Amino acid sequence: MITLLTTPENGHGRDSEPPAAVDELLYLTGRPTLKQFLRFVSSEAVNAEAEGSLVVKWHAARDVVTSLEESESGLADGPCIVELGPEYDPLLMEFLKDPIQRENFNTVPTEIALVELDSLVVYQKHIDLAYAARLECELGAAPSRERIFRACLPYDHPRPPVKWSRVNSGTYVFVSPSSDLRFLGAVPLTDDQLTGCPALGDVVSCIGLAVGFGSNFMNAIYAENRLILNNGSHRAFALRKMGFTHAPCIVQHVPSRDALEVVACEEIRSDPDLYLKHRRPPMLRDYFDSRLHTVFPFRRRLQQITVRFETAEANVPAF
Repeated sequence: MITLLTTPENGHGRDSEPPAAVDELLYLTGRPTLKQFLRFVSSEAVNAEAEGSLVVKWHAARDVVTSLEESESGLADGPCIVELGPEYDPLLMEFLKDPIQRENFNTVPTEIALVELDSLVVYQKHIDLAYAARLECELGAAPSRERIFRACLPYDHPRPPVKWSRVNSGTYVFVSPSSDLRFLGAVPLTDDQLTGCPALGDVVSCIGLAVGFGSNFMNAIYAENRLILNNGSHRAFALRKMGFTHAPCIVQHVPSRDALEVVACEEIRSDPDLYLKHRRPPMLRDYFDSRLHTVFPFRRRLQQITVRFETAEANVPAF
């Protein structure tokens, strides 16, 4: 049995710096229900505002959302997807060699393209402003085309710090400042993959329980004439804040709701109509509308993965 225990997501993926005690979080106020908003702030904010003040902010943001449903109805329809020009060929050739890209993006038709940031539908309700600022700093004041491409599609896969320890004979705990840490699955291992393994006995079979990081590519889903940002919210936020209108992205063309169930994250799968059918869904541009978000200090958390396995021995009748 494998049990996964994670801390609540802190809203960013790869982070190479130790977490600060307190940072600022931007939260889309008018999109979740009032109950969800109050619950999130009470659990995450440091010295949270009085509930009455938060209720007033939520209602004000909700009024703006209602207004946008009329004035910007259909704004998310027909997003701009631009084919990469020949100037991207060297970068694209290197990227396509990446085995992680080939393994993780082969379920539906896929292309590497430039997406218009303001046309993106988003599911993530919060942005870690300190992490987004670090991304800006890493990109620099005037990043080159190559620098932006490699930030959005990092085929060199920089690895955040991870610590792990064995708790007992069947339990291991992994901790990282990156919320991208995850259980990757159980894999059978062959004899030639067991180099350096101690002599445990005459091994018949070996199973590996893999913990690590996802591909961490900026990725969007194109479905029903809309483009939903599936991964890379902080990079999209940072680039848009720096004045960029487009960014390189893996675009998955999803032909049906059944295929959406396979490739989309849980948040999208749980309410696909909000992102695909709503007249004015949450969009990346909403992060920059002060009427639609609340900023508050929050205490950063670490991502923890606990992997447990059990064995059982029994004598059974021979057949």
